[in-house]
This record gives sequence, structure tokens and C-alpha cells, in this order.
Amino acid sequence: MHKVLIPFSDVPQLSRTDVAYATGAEELRPFYRWEPTPEQLPAVIEARLGTFLPRETLVEVLTDQYAHLPCSETVRANIQALRNEDTFCVATAHQPMLLLGPLYFLYKAISTIKLAEEAERRTGRCVVPVFVLGSEDHDVEELNHVRLFGRELRWEPGMHGPVGRMPTQTLQPVLEALRPILGEGEHAREVWEMVRVAYEAQPTFAEATRALLHSLLGRHGLVVADLSDARLKRCFIPVMRDELLHQTAYRLVSRTLKQLRARGYKEQAQPRPINLFYLTESSRERIAQEGDAYRVLNTPLVFNLETLLAELDAHPERFSPNVVLRPLYQEMILPNLAYVGGGGELAYWLERRALFEHYGIPYPMLVRRHSVLWFDKDAIKRSLKFGFPPQRYFDAPDALIRDFVAARADAGVDLSAEISELKGIYERVAQRAKAIDPTLESAVRADAVKAVHQLEHWQNRLLRAEKQKHDIALGQLRALREKLFPGGQLQERADNFIPYYLKYGEQFVEALMAHLKPFEAGFVLLEDC
Repeated sequence: MHKVLIPFSDVPQLSRTDVAYATGAEELRPFYRWEPTPEQLPAVIEARLGTFLPRETLVEVLTDQYAHLPCSETVRANIQALRNEDTFCVATAHQPMLLLGPLYFLYKAISTIKLAEEAERRTGRCVVPVFVLGSEDHDVEELNHVRLFGRELRWEPGMHGPVGRMPTQTLQPVLEALRPILGEGEHAREVWEMVRVAYEAQPTFAEATRALLHSLLGRHGLVVADLSDARLKRCFIPVMRDELLHQTAYRLVSRTLKQLRARGYKEQAQPRPINLFYLTESSRERIAQEGDAYRVLNTPLVFNLETLLAELDAHPERFSPNVVLRPLYQEMILPNLAYVGGGGELAYWLERRALFEHYGIPYPMLVRRHSVLWFDKDAIKRSLKFGFPPQRYFDAPDALIRDFVAARADAGVDLSAEISELKGIYERVAQRAKAIDPTLESAVRADAVKAVHQLEHWQNRLLRAEKQKHDIALGQLRALREKLFPGGQLQERADNFIPYYLKYGEQFVEALMAHLKPFEAGFVLLEDC
């Protein structure tokens, strides 16, 4: 396996905020506390020491959540270690996704494991990798489909509400569609058993997702946590009460968003006056204040302030923080040193620092997860005929085609030198015309536009004629680019892990574990040489 690091600034598919944070842009510095470097880890620990955390409750909840899994000794030891004041964690989070969704879901988990190992090595403390499942998410359309071998598998649970609570029996049609797709290859039975056991033995979608993650990464100590438990939610009552009474998040985050916009950065998540949902078994709906009434939208539920606060005290599990408050809740529960996330996630964490400071909650180090482009042997073989280095495939297809054709043209099809020369000629003529009669200048410049347009037209005709001579090769080039960037997306946002596991088995995961290094500055390109 050969590894190449592509500078984030050379990856056009990434957002401006993502690249700016990953490359340490100075204008973002006021919006986070810790530089994402290993040297900062001891200071992050010092800032965490002495902070109250519900460690006993957390261990009790995690022990219950793993009770029906063949828990590895490494995971069991990591859960128990969280009781100790000298144990910390590195965390990531995501809503459960069908068959673990696109590859970035797995990359987040592996990045978290590797960062926990590095933090433990650097600090001498026990550091546990934790994957938080956002089981209360209710947007089924975001997570109910997966792309496999050009086909889409789609889960239609036929219900609403928190996806993590949905019964796995609704996944049976997905299993029936998956089995023939897997085929009979060397690793097909292994993949099938992992998925089948997870989706048939566990009662809910969240528990099935934990089981599948555990099958893949449990041996590396990854702890999968669901923080929706009532015992943990009770710890968040003071913040939720303040949210209902004073709308603190709306005020503080709105101010931060204004500061980010002034620096030219787009907002990631707009706060609402109340950033809480109300949960039932079949719904997750926003709480909105209308005068003295507090309505649960799209339901008949209406509270006054007194009854709403009583409901919060009695049933905190029925209140669900949205994306604005969720990071705060997570950090009040976990002894976390660093949050691992993609560019979009870290962008909304950058909007939260003032909120953390207001509530006196330690703000974690923000570490960008690894992004990976996997270049298998077939892709390498197919790319050799085109003569491009692998990193060129991040370019738009039109740019690749243009350069491929230009390099093989019998005569030059690039007329940019001639166009530049023509512009220079007309510029000199325009200056002479202006000196003789200023009214003639605009006529010369109008002719210049027409003349340049004609040369550009002929350049396009030459390019089209040359393309026809390479029609088959260009079709192959487009197919390779589509394989690496399905539908024009980054591979990690389109492909699922299953095709790679079918081909490589456990070695797929182990190769990622071996080659993804914490704090690497760049997009990882892995070539299966």
C-alpha cells in the first residue's frame, strides 16, 4: 500500500471553512481554544481535571447497552476504565446509518481510535475511543439508503420519530435484497453474517448499528455510546431549563455567527429561540414558544411554563437537544479531550465556543477526521494509460479530458498563446486609436471581443475534432473518474464499506488502521500497489 498526502487546499471538493480550519487560517483562531496538535494534549487534560462528570452513571449505562453483545475484553475494560478520574476519551458522533452509510462513517471511527492511541501515548493517561450514536435523529431520508455496486438499497421503516428506536424487523427487506448482491466470494459469508446477526439479533436500529460497529472495530477498543438514556439526560436538566427560560443559546450563537459572517464564512447551523425537541415513541418535534404557551409543533401537545418545567424534571428523556445544544450535552457527559469530525461538523463546533464558556464546560480540541481516496489495483491499472498522477483525479472531468487530448493531439489544439497575442495586438491598436480619435477606441475594443471569440470558437472546434479521435479512451477516462468520484462526489461520501470488505476482508480495516496517522495535514490517497 502506497500513501500520498494531498494538501487540503488542493482538494476543490472541500468547503472554504473546512480548508481554512485544516490549514490553520488565522481568522478562525478566535473560534476554538486548542490548536489541533499533539503537543496541546497535556494542556487539554489539565483543563479537564476537576470537572464534574457523571462517570458512575455513564459506566452503568454503557454496561447495560453492551449487555446483549459479545463484548470484547478490550471494550469491557475501556468501559470500566471510564470510572476513573484519570481516564479520558476521544469522541466522534453520528446518527446511525443503514449498513454504516458512506465510507466516512467508518473513517470517523478509525480516526477516533487512532487519535485515542496517540493521546494515550503522548500523555501516559488511559484514553478511550468513543463513538456517540445520535439515535434521536428523526430524518430517515438522510440515513436510509446505501449505494452498492451501482444499485441503491433503501430502508422504508414506514414510521416516524427517533430512528434509533425503530425496530430492526423493518430491515428484513434490506437483508433480502442484500444477500444476492454479496455473491459467493471469499469474504461474502463473513460480511453477510456480520450484517445478519446485527440486524436480526438486536431489537432497534441503534443497537444494530452498535453491533455492526463492534464487529468491525470492537477489537480495537471502540466504545459505542447512546446518550439518549434518561439517567444521562437528567444531568442536562439545568441547561435545558435555562434554554426554556432564557434562550441563551440563541443569543450567544447568533452573535458568533455574525462574527463568522463578517470574516466571510457561511453559517453551518442557525440557532432557534428554543433549541430542543420533544420526543415521543413516534415523533421528534420542535418546541416553540407562542406567547405564554409552549407548543410541540405538529402535535396537539401544549404546555405552559410551569407544566413544561415539571415535565422536564419528571421526564428529561423526552427532551432532545438539536444540533446547537448537542455538542454541549455530549461534553457534559464524557471526559472528552478531542472531538473528531468532518469539515461540516467542525464548522458548527466553531460556532459553539461562547456557549461552552457561558456554561463553564471545557471545550475540546477539534481534530479533523481522515479523508481517504482508495485507489485499488484496477483503478491504478486503468489510470496508467492516461498518464495522470493519482492526485489529478480530484480535478473536474472536463479538465482531465482537455489535458489528455492536448497531450495526444497531432497538432496543438490549445490556442491560448495565440489568443493572448491577439489581445495584445488589439490593445496596442486601441491605444493608438484613442490617441488619434478617442471615439474610435470603443469600436476597436468591440472588434477585439469578436476576434477573440472567433479564436476561442476555433479552439473548441479543434478540441472536439481531437476528442472524436480518442472517443474510446475518453469513455474509459470518464468511467475511471466516476469510479473514484461516484456521481461527482468524494468516494468517501458515496461508497459503502461492503464492496471493499468483500475484496479485502479484514485487511481493508487493518490497512486503514496502519496508514491513517493522527494529526496528518492532508487528504489521504491510498494506492493498492
